[in-house]
Amino acid sequence: MIKDNQKVFNRMLVLIDALITAVSLILGYVIKFYVLLDGPGPGVLPLRDYIFLLVYIIPGYMVLYYRFGVYTPKRTVRRRFEIFDVIKANTVGMAALIIIIYLVVREFNYARSVLALFYVLNCFLTGMSRVILRKTLQTIRKKGYNVKHILLVGYSRAAEEYVKRILENPQWGYQVSGFLDDHVPVGTLYKGIPVQATIEALPKMLAENEWDEVAITLSLRDYDYLGEIVGICEKSGVHTKFIPDYNSLIPTRPYTEDLMGLPVINIRYVPLTNTGNAMIKRAADILGSLFGIIVTSPVMLVCAVLVKLTSPGPVIFKQERVGLHNKPFAMYKFRSMAVQAPSEEKKAWTTKNDPRVTRVGKIMRKTSLDELPQLFNILKGDMSLVGPRPERPLFVEKFKEEIPRYMVKHQVRPGLTGWAQVNGYRGDTSIRKRIECDIYYIENWSIWFDVKIIIMTFFTGFINKNAY
Repeated sequence: MIKDNQKVFNRMLVLIDALITAVSLILGYVIKFYVLLDGPGPGVLPLRDYIFLLVYIIPGYMVLYYRFGVYTPKRTVRRRFEIFDVIKANTVGMAALIIIIYLVVREFNYARSVLALFYVLNCFLTGMSRVILRKTLQTIRKKGYNVKHILLVGYSRAAEEYVKRILENPQWGYQVSGFLDDHVPVGTLYKGIPVQATIEALPKMLAENEWDEVAITLSLRDYDYLGEIVGICEKSGVHTKFIPDYNSLIPTRPYTEDLMGLPVINIRYVPLTNTGNAMIKRAADILGSLFGIIVTSPVMLVCAVLVKLTSPGPVIFKQERVGLHNKPFAMYKFRSMAVQAPSEEKKAWTTKNDPRVTRVGKIMRKTSLDELPQLFNILKGDMSLVGPRPERPLFVEKFKEEIPRYMVKHQVRPGLTGWAQVNGYRGDTSIRKRIECDIYYIENWSIWFDVKIIIMTFFTGFINKNAY
């Protein structure tokens, strides 16, 4: 079956990798001394000395390939991750080789350029072998060969999603043979795959059929049987995987951590909870806000003068917003409306042709110039250059009851600009779409993502057609 084939396949891979490693070192020597030069000069080690190194390099590299997961099944792993594993193993191997040759043995006659060529060639040729092999296997699997037969125990939303992904990716070489479930009638079909029997029939079916894998896809109501089902599968010796049915509870990508042997599932991955990431982002905010204040100070001065000359009242408008960890703060803006009582100001958002907006204020709101004082909020630490836009407390109370996951946005500092804003969700637009963008940003943050959003802001984020 597939398990036996996998062992033969891995042994074949080891032989291929060993051959590629040997060829790469020899090619490196040939390119250096016979292609780039007219031949090895005096004092140059002969090829046989480099070939002698292979006695140590080949087994060492094969061990590294194993340790870095190069020989684990890659049916559902993306190509770039497979190649990255090869590069990581080669990098560690080359570092070890350099240390041993030049620092331990202190043999300085081995040419560094040959070793560099060996590193590049070995990464490239091994990576190409994996690409060719992957394409070949995908073609074979699409034709129905080298297929793993899977039995699903439990009918649930998780089972349906699993089946969808398998049917959409025939190159993985998986074939779902059927479901076992106690609640869905036998014979029921989902995308052509039948419910074959109740879960009680699992021991008998495992004894009568040679399944390659069993996927436990129980619905939440059947988790009491999980331990018993795992025991039955383990007793039969079949490879077993567990696909939890928690999409209704955790509508995002969770991540696990090991707490001294206890697996802990975190509901949401938030990169900025990492201290290092938070420090990098805060440093970028401080430098960016200082730079922004210096560069835009002439513009802010003009805006301040125009606000003062065209409308009585203060130049800066302070408004309470909800920030990091649901804590309120005073957000600064250039005043764009006529001064009004706090009770009136809190009633609603600005609407189209709102009489409260001044003539200068209308221009500033359209061009986002009224937001420039928030650079001082960023310098203080209330806000960030990039993040979800902050909202007033009364709207936060309203939206958290109406919109699922609305409060997730407060797990990071609010921003001067954000992923929702550069995608057009500003002003009078869908709050739900805005929150989807905010959550995507929170879960996928990187410093490069921030840079991308800042660049996009210059092209799409300043002029706001939905600002009144």
